[in-house]
Amino acid sequence: MTETGTISTDALPWHRRAIAALAEILTLPSLRWSFLFFFCLLAGYYVLRPVRDAMGASSEVEAVFPPAMIVFFAAHGIPLKDLVLQVLATCTFALILLAQPLYGALVSRFPRRVFLPALFGFFIACLFVFYGLFHSNVSGRGMAFFLWVTVFNVFSVSIFWSFMADVFASDEARKYYGYIGAAGTVGAFTGPILTRVLAEKVGLANLMLVSAGFLSVCVVCIWRLRRWAVARERKAGRDNESAMGGDILAGLKLIFREPLLRWLATMVFLGVGVGQLLYNQQAEIAREGFATAEARTAYYAGIDIAVNVLTLVVQLFVTRWLLSRWGLAPVILIPMAALLLGFAVLAASPLPMVVATVLVVTRSNEFSLMKPGRETIYTRVDRQWRYKAGAAIDTAFYRGGEISFSWIYKALSMFGSHVVFGVGLAAAGVMTASAWRLLREEKKLPDEGPRTEPG
Repeated sequence: MTETGTISTDALPWHRRAIAALAEILTLPSLRWSFLFFFCLLAGYYVLRPVRDAMGASSEVEAVFPPAMIVFFAAHGIPLKDLVLQVLATCTFALILLAQPLYGALVSRFPRRVFLPALFGFFIACLFVFYGLFHSNVSGRGMAFFLWVTVFNVFSVSIFWSFMADVFASDEARKYYGYIGAAGTVGAFTGPILTRVLAEKVGLANLMLVSAGFLSVCVVCIWRLRRWAVARERKAGRDNESAMGGDILAGLKLIFREPLLRWLATMVFLGVGVGQLLYNQQAEIAREGFATAEARTAYYAGIDIAVNVLTLVVQLFVTRWLLSRWGLAPVILIPMAALLLGFAVLAASPLPMVVATVLVVTRSNEFSLMKPGRETIYTRVDRQWRYKAGAAIDTAFYRGGEISFSWIYKALSMFGSHVVFGVGLAAAGVMTASAWRLLREEKKLPDEGPRTEPG
């Protein structure tokens, strides 16, 4: 037992560490609410993700795009059915560019106690709108839904981890983020199962209501977790309940000014990029292998389940141990090594089963190791870095990588899959070099001592 009342598990074998972790969860209210928050957030998202992916893999443009858009592309002789993902990625990036200044303005103007519940309330309201659109079979709902789900995922997950950096100190982040991520993975595992079971029974419209229910619980968690965020900031002599101020471009200015943020942004850009090469190749496989939207939805739900099972195992038994004992380096470099190996294999043998395997491993590494590792950095930096620069990285750079590599894939695919994955291997190499530079900058950050539970 430590001075803070938590259980030290470093010296225990892996099976006892799992039992001790459960005891720790039951002991710390802040951890329980964080678990519930991330579980409900990812469950709500993953109820929707298979629907989104199925729409992105559809060759039936009438099911995705509004009639006016179809007519426009046809009038200009552009084969829209061959550019579904590319057009959706481009529109998503444009929407992100519009949403990012609005997000920056809201973060600068409103305090955390107002901004966070209001943001999730907006997401819930949007789901009720989509319920109506899907229930009425409104034309163009597929594109609107694809764009919204993508933007929702980027902003909501970014906000969650920024809020966790308010709640937990750096030493606690190393201990708990793997477990918090595991709770999210259970939610990510639950979501596609619900979709797979309910999609054909209740229809796509009612899935919107299921997701809205999960997000409503998130609002309650935000309200309950606020006390720990306030206690931590008061101990550090900061008042993070006030609005941060600053202009809407403050996040981008910080990224270009600070070396650590630049390397982090480069990693995110390239990581999303190589993932997009895999995603587009997988969409081609789904498009050719499954005739209906329901079949494609079930297929993507199966991929999500495989990703989340592997992620959960790593989060429960590996992530916390690596972060606590060895620090940030292994949780960043191990995924880099796996990525280099995976793309080397794909460049030599781009078979469908190999593509699916590398996709599962890559996404799992991102969720179980890379994401918790990156987020521990934000516990040691200023709130401006977390909410402004962090959000800019998770939106502009994330979607910039998505749209860039989506079109790169389309150009390279004309030369065959070997060329696609050869370029992916080169991008993974640059990403690995960026990771090394990031780790050098991370060592310069100040650390933060432990804190106790308030009350």
